[in-house]
Amino acid sequence: MIVITGAAGFIASYLVGHLNELGYENLILVDDFSRADKISNYSTKKFLKKIERTEFAAWLENTNETIDIVFHLGARTDTTEMSVEIFDELNLFFSQKIWTVCSKKNIPLIYASSAATYGLGEFGYEDKHEIISKLVPLNPYGESKNDFDKWVIEQTEKPPFWAGLKFFNVYGPNENHKGRMASVILHGFKQIKLNGEIKLFKSHNPNYTDGGQLRDFVYVKDVANVCSYLMTEKPASGIYNLGSGKARTFLDLASLTFKSLGLEANISFIDTPIDIRDKYQYFTEANMSKLLETGYNKDFYSLEEGIHDYITNHLNS
Repeated sequence: MIVITGAAGFIASYLVGHLNELGYENLILVDDFSRADKISNYSTKKFLKKIERTEFAAWLENTNETIDIVFHLGARTDTTEMSVEIFDELNLFFSQKIWTVCSKKNIPLIYASSAATYGLGEFGYEDKHEIISKLVPLNPYGESKNDFDKWVIEQTEKPPFWAGLKFFNVYGPNENHKGRMASVILHGFKQIKLNGEIKLFKSHNPNYTDGGQLRDFVYVKDVANVCSYLMTEKPASGIYNLGSGKARTFLDLASLTFKSLGLEANISFIDTPIDIRDKYQYFTEANMSKLLETGYNKDFYSLEEGIHDYITNHLNS
């Protein structure tokens, strides 16, 4: 059986569908299933059963069923949340419990880390274990993810195979419930449908023009492909970047969104909200060589290809 935490959420629910397409239906879905706006993410998927997040750690420890792998993708991901206690409970302590049980029961584990761990990128964006203890994330979310990465590296008892995936800016189907934390592509699409324009954040950094902020945008379909590759191939255990490997501007993103809709671009700029302004990453770009050197050879979607597919085959359909 394959266990997937966060299965009602964005990336994990897409992975469930991806695994279904590959022929896997022996899935255990774990999450807080109380939110009605997430039901559509998993209601048509094929799986064995659902387990509430609060019951999962005890179930995993006590079950006699054979677990082939755990995808631990569930997390609190709101970068504007400032409560360290919330992140400690959901992102650190809960993850430590899962790691400990997987180590004890010899269950392979793939878990979600984040590019938010890199902070301002003072030490670059290479997924080397030796820089993890030096990283300075910009918010409690990033700190919680980095705290778990640091804890993992220090452990002597480990699952037989494990991988921590530093997700960069993921976009694609099943993110509609994320509200403010949804991708700029989804926000832009909704703004165009509402009033015919996209509003982007101004730059408050003299090194970047308005809309010239650079991020590594990665399509969720590539994320799912990498997850299934790691599950089946199990290369060297470790922490891996998971981005496209190519930074693009928000201006590119907005222009491509209009293009995919067959419209002329209409882009304006607003001030970056005060609550995130001093914690804003102006540049991220995943160094993907570590993953590629394991033998992963599928081409990643370009931003042009990803946005066109997302809008044409999902948002507009």
